[in-house]
Amino acid sequence: MPNHLVIVANRLPVDRITEEDGSTSWRRSPGGLVSAIEPVMRANDGVWMGWPGGTDQDLEPFEDDGLQLVPMTMTQEQIEGHYEGFSNATLWPLYHDLVAKPEFHREWWDEYVKVNRRFAERAAELAAKGATVWVHDYQLQLVPQYLRELRPDLRIGFYLHIPFPPAELFQQLPWRRQLLEGLLGADLVGFQLPGAAQNFVRLVRQRVGHKTHRDLVYLPDGRTVRAAAFPISIDAAGFEELARSEAVVERAKAIREALGNPRKIFLGIDRLDYTKGIYARLRAFGELIRDGHVDVEDAVFVQVAVPSREQVEQYKLLRDEIDRLVGRLNGDLGRIGRPAISYLHTSYPREEMAALYRAADIMVVTPYRDGMNLVCKEYVACRVDEDGALVLSEFAGAADELRQAWLINPYDINGMKAALLEAHRAEPKELTRRMRAMRKTVTQHDVKAWAASFMTELDDIGSHRKMVRPATRS
Repeated sequence: MPNHLVIVANRLPVDRITEEDGSTSWRRSPGGLVSAIEPVMRANDGVWMGWPGGTDQDLEPFEDDGLQLVPMTMTQEQIEGHYEGFSNATLWPLYHDLVAKPEFHREWWDEYVKVNRRFAERAAELAAKGATVWVHDYQLQLVPQYLRELRPDLRIGFYLHIPFPPAELFQQLPWRRQLLEGLLGADLVGFQLPGAAQNFVRLVRQRVGHKTHRDLVYLPDGRTVRAAAFPISIDAAGFEELARSEAVVERAKAIREALGNPRKIFLGIDRLDYTKGIYARLRAFGELIRDGHVDVEDAVFVQVAVPSREQVEQYKLLRDEIDRLVGRLNGDLGRIGRPAISYLHTSYPREEMAALYRAADIMVVTPYRDGMNLVCKEYVACRVDEDGALVLSEFAGAADELRQAWLINPYDINGMKAALLEAHRAEPKELTRRMRAMRKTVTQHDVKAWAASFMTELDDIGSHRKMVRPATRS
């Protein structure tokens, strides 16, 4: 059946679970993209196509909790080349300010091209005449161009969930022009921040040679592409409702009791990724205890590290580093029944996350670079009593909106320690002032507003594709 809205993402919004009896079922995935897109899907009766993980070649389209899902298969070679290779060992570190060194391999690029072309071909089959196709993220940056060639009738949007780097970094890519041209297949290219959109337009002007004017790119075929910022958000009302539920309130109390009812609970929840700054924040907290500013008798740091890309070597090394650090800190600083760090390498459902948010006094979000970071917004949405503190990296996209957080430079350990201590010692009145303002921001700019603004803009641009080009370049 042709669909009027097709979501194209690298992953499906569900993970396959093997039960004890050997049968398989599907469970909703954790992560920002899933929570952000689900309401849009439901509102538009759309279909979501993506990879379910693994190498199974015989999966048919299916429905899960009312969502229409179309699995895309990948061979082991494609997983290693497209996903683990080009997407996560080339693009991810490059787009995150070289926190790790990117690798450039022609074989990986070849697999990236093949997978992007296959995704575009399947989207072309699924989309009704004149439909809207919304392509997501760095793994699929060539899809808009391939899709445009196959189906010029479609309205195509692309959204990048991670940062888009400045020209000095992007230009290292041997395939820089191909990626820029891939994105120009879209009518609207969305980014988290205005600076990213400006980086893109500048690169298109310099590297592809198209005329540009402010946020518009004018193509030789008469099409106009707009690049703009659409800061992503969360289902704020859903998280608030969850946080107020009796089950979550009781679970939050149980968590505090299990931790020994400390006076203050610090909390970090991240994918286990080298961009998230987990090692630095735990080290900073350890130094606060060592220096006598914080006592393990009345404070604990709960760090949830969600397993991520466990086959990629850099992620295995990171896990080992953090395991060793936690062991050392607890061995040196903890006491019987009072560890300095309560470390959990696992993922949790939304209910448990909401309980952790409610239980925690200080949320610590310290990425070296992050497109947005939705965890800090989820924490704010769950602070229904307008208390709690947020310590936030200025290099997270969310720092542009959540100005009342304690903003820190994650590379500055002493600065981070000072902010953690300030948040730890802040008066209730100060906490309420800051949290009230952040809650207002998160509530007003929720995921529905984000999706509506992107879709409205895409509809508008799609209706006015032919525009007069300016005589001069600016």
